[in-house]
Amino acid sequence: MNHTRTAPAPTPRTAVIWAALRAEMDRRPHARLHVIDVGGGTGGFAVPLAEAGHDVTVIDASPDALASLSRRALDAGVAEAITALQGDGDQLPDLVEPASADIVLCHSVLEEVDDPAAVMAAVAASLRPGGVASVIVANRVSAALAKAIAGHLEAATAILRGTEPGQRRRFDSETAAALVQSAGLTVEAIHGVRVISDLVGVPDPDPAALLDFELAAAGQAPYRDIATQLHILARRHD
Repeated sequence: MNHTRTAPAPTPRTAVIWAALRAEMDRRPHARLHVIDVGGGTGGFAVPLAEAGHDVTVIDASPDALASLSRRALDAGVAEAITALQGDGDQLPDLVEPASADIVLCHSVLEEVDDPAAVMAAVAASLRPGGVASVIVANRVSAALAKAIAGHLEAATAILRGTEPGQRRRFDSETAAALVQSAGLTVEAIHGVRVISDLVGVPDPDPAALLDFELAAAGQAPYRDIATQLHILARRHD
């Protein structure tokens, strides 16, 4: 088992998330944490976390994704540290023990489930006191801005007004924070993920410069509020 407590090299698309997770792991540098990754798919977060010396339970509805996760974990030599369970966010209370996790990842899940508030309540219930939830949601403001930049102004206006036919559930900073707080968690930080990475119009932008901008802008309004996704870090205190 690799206990070097490393994380993947930062990229503009994930650097902000990994910075938050790394800071949380650094709070207890010698502890073996239990992480639950809801909707964890093929293990983009689970495998590196297991490589860092933690135990990860991945919950995903797709058997194909879980099969890929198992192969990936085996290739990385961390198969014994990862438990794969088939299910979705709505089934979380039936799949994991309450107050059993130090960190729960709930990334790009709340847009898809039937009852986001119930899933957030289940995420909170699965955390030990002092544990944190890492939540990523699609940003309504960014979706409208991207449509407007592409010249689809009617669609952009419909997104802003909430009248887009078949509109996917999206959030903004206020509604995302309110949802997390309604589960009894305390929001400690909100960051933008991919502030401009999806908007840059030049081919092959300087990756180091783009990374620096993303990290600098992620926590600052108004840049945070136009990011493709919003990342909320919230803690259970009781």
